[in-house]
Amino acid sequence: MKGSGLKLASVLALCVWLWSPTYAQAIEPIKLVYGEALSGIFQDVGERSVKGAELAIKAINKQGGLLGREVKLFVFDHEFKMDITTRKATKYLLEEKAKYFMGGTGSPIANAMSAFGEKNKVLVFTYMWPPQSLTGPKCHRYFFRPSASTNMQSYALAHWVNMKRFKKVYCIAQDWNFGKEATEAFINKLNEINPSIKIVGQILHKPGEKEYAPYVSQAIAAKPDVIFTPNWGNDLRLVIKQGLSLGVKVPWATYFLGDVNTITAIGNDDGLIGSVAAEDYQLTIPTEENKKFREEFYKEYGFYPTWTDGKAYNTVLYWAEAVKAAGKDDQEAVINAWEGLKFKGVSGEIYMRPCDHQGLRPVWLAEIVKKSPFFNHAHVGEPMMVPYKDIDTPIEKTGCKRCR
Repeated sequence: MKGSGLKLASVLALCVWLWSPTYAQAIEPIKLVYGEALSGIFQDVGERSVKGAELAIKAINKQGGLLGREVKLFVFDHEFKMDITTRKATKYLLEEKAKYFMGGTGSPIANAMSAFGEKNKVLVFTYMWPPQSLTGPKCHRYFFRPSASTNMQSYALAHWVNMKRFKKVYCIAQDWNFGKEATEAFINKLNEINPSIKIVGQILHKPGEKEYAPYVSQAIAAKPDVIFTPNWGNDLRLVIKQGLSLGVKVPWATYFLGDVNTITAIGNDDGLIGSVAAEDYQLTIPTEENKKFREEFYKEYGFYPTWTDGKAYNTVLYWAEAVKAAGKDDQEAVINAWEGLKFKGVSGEIYMRPCDHQGLRPVWLAEIVKKSPFFNHAHVGEPMMVPYKDIDTPIEKTGCKRCR
């Protein structure tokens, strides 16, 4: 009878535990929600970044997941509309009880998701959204940027322009806060390191433009030594392709020309030789971590990672390290653990500055060369690392109220 009572007590205790929140969390996966451009003219950018994130999740789960639990990725198309982004994110917040959200394309979407994170007290982080303001005046506890800001990429390009001894620069950018901030940062840094370099023209165009002849014609007439553009995706492809067809003979100083789809879409290898890309991730980064990732990615998908696929992969792994450091699936604990956390990823070491949540990291400058060991066309050559100390925005100049 005594033995039966013990068995009954054990069964009851097990039943209570099975219905407890602790057990429910133990069997539930850790959920990461990813809003991305999966339709429209920037669809290919989003699709490749999702592949990078998926490969990172696969690697994490292969090693036992996080905190002994599987990681599950939920992906939605934000359609480049702020209201749709917020509505879909809210659905995952309410129905899946999601605590972690990620994104990367479109500065309007960045603003929407950053505000969503602050309002709902969930962790939002990005593999790309570069506008400086996100970790500047708009900074808050619930937004993290492990990737480079506009200041970091533009400062790196300013150093390159000065290093190449160019004297005259023309600027073409998309007319939204990303394009404006990127151009302003580039010009400010040029004025700081070499005031003798002249900006001979500056133009902003609507995102998704199809006809660049008027802008390119003005650039040619200004006779620059180099053209600066932070354009990305289809806007970058078209401005350079149409520029080359109209007779542009000078190199381009860009953020994102390391994207293989952009290079092949332009279809003019000779016209691109000597132009440069300044990015978090380049296919040719010579770290052991990148060599391993490069081969794993190729094995999985049959092509090499060259842009957002590498950035997304790296960022997901960094988030995973923050979850491990926190020791529990709680966004407040993960935020606390991520602040000040160092991570050695595929493109070098990143340190998460605690006050503004800007990842302090290197940016890699890579010029386009004729022969590539990875493609049968031109691509980026051996990159030069620009350490974060040369491109960082000091705490007192970020504008982030948390840094005061």
